[in-house]
Amino acid sequence: MVPALREEFNRNFAPEKYRQLLQHLGQACGMHIGFRVSETPCFVPKALLDQMAQYGRELVLQLVDNPEYRRASDASVPPQYNVPNESPRPMFVQVDFGVVRNTGGELEPKLVELQAFPSLYGYQAVSAHQYIETYNLPADLGIYLSGYQPGPYWKLMRQLIVAGHDPENVILMEIDPEHQKTLPDFLVTQRELGIAIVDILSLKKRGKKLFYAKDGREVEVRRIYNRCIVDELERKGVTLPFDLREELDVEWAGHPNWYFRISKFSIPHLKHKCVPKTWFLDHLGELPKDNENCLLKPLYSFAGVGIKFSPTQADIDAIPKDQRHNYILQERVQFEPVIQTPHGPTQMEIRMMFVWPEGGELTPVLPLVRMGRGMMMGVDHNRNLQWVGGSAALWV
Repeated sequence: MVPALREEFNRNFAPEKYRQLLQHLGQACGMHIGFRVSETPCFVPKALLDQMAQYGRELVLQLVDNPEYRRASDASVPPQYNVPNESPRPMFVQVDFGVVRNTGGELEPKLVELQAFPSLYGYQAVSAHQYIETYNLPADLGIYLSGYQPGPYWKLMRQLIVAGHDPENVILMEIDPEHQKTLPDFLVTQRELGIAIVDILSLKKRGKKLFYAKDGREVEVRRIYNRCIVDELERKGVTLPFDLREELDVEWAGHPNWYFRISKFSIPHLKHKCVPKTWFLDHLGELPKDNENCLLKPLYSFAGVGIKFSPTQADIDAIPKDQRHNYILQERVQFEPVIQTPHGPTQMEIRMMFVWPEGGELTPVLPLVRMGRGMMMGVDHNRNLQWVGGSAALWV
């Protein structure tokens, strides 16, 4: 993407430096990183990130500012997960873009997915800094967006997540957090903000209040930074110790309903040049003739679970008609391999990580990168390859 930096990095790369990167990153996060970390950061022109940030804002505002869409998205929130006191805006939003080449031969962003849910706001900042430090890269390479630096960035995250409470009364909530691949992010967040990491199944309910155990005592939960994904709750068939539909005396740092309202459900409603053609499966008359260029996706899945490439009519017929409203058919984004590596040209997907402070603006704060050479870009799908996996966008 930035040829001079790419050529210099590839020329000077040594496997020992990569081993040091993993070691230092593990030390900075407080544990071994269990998912694949790419050998290299991505050097990205700031203009491309700015374009993605602008597109991301346009897409999200097109949804949130549209009363008709807000009404339509009521159908996306399952009744059993409809949490009271929904906020007027999502606090955390992720917009994923592939880098493609248009008919004029120029590179441009194309939407892959979007989700109103927290991402790796802790880990990603640490990871980007670690690439620069371990590889002795130019100190003026950009990491944060919207003018942020480490101090102001963590002040912002504290305002969003802790929001003036005693950190002891604020929890990062997940199911079985100790065994999640995102645990490094949880640990960084805990260290920076002083909040507890709590398994949702360990919470206790007393009247309208929730409590967690700490040092042999019960501590009241007043605010929840929710990292618990509904798909996993469903998959594991767990019974929660409280009913999400109840009026509880807690605040949400990122209200759970937005996970559904801004999601794959949103894509067929969007009108923008960066959005691939997308249909709800139950609205599809017939399978497009170029079905080899399509993806069949369940609406409610995470990390690429359940996606079918080049779906056939038999794949569609296998889905019961009363379940087809929970699927979309989407034009496949043809990623351009733009990163030159010793293992050949490699694709990248860039996640624009937004925050939306109460009373403020939808603001991009960090880019996250996944590198891959397979059909899927997630770190789980590139674990046996080299020069792929989670990475950072360092901009010039």
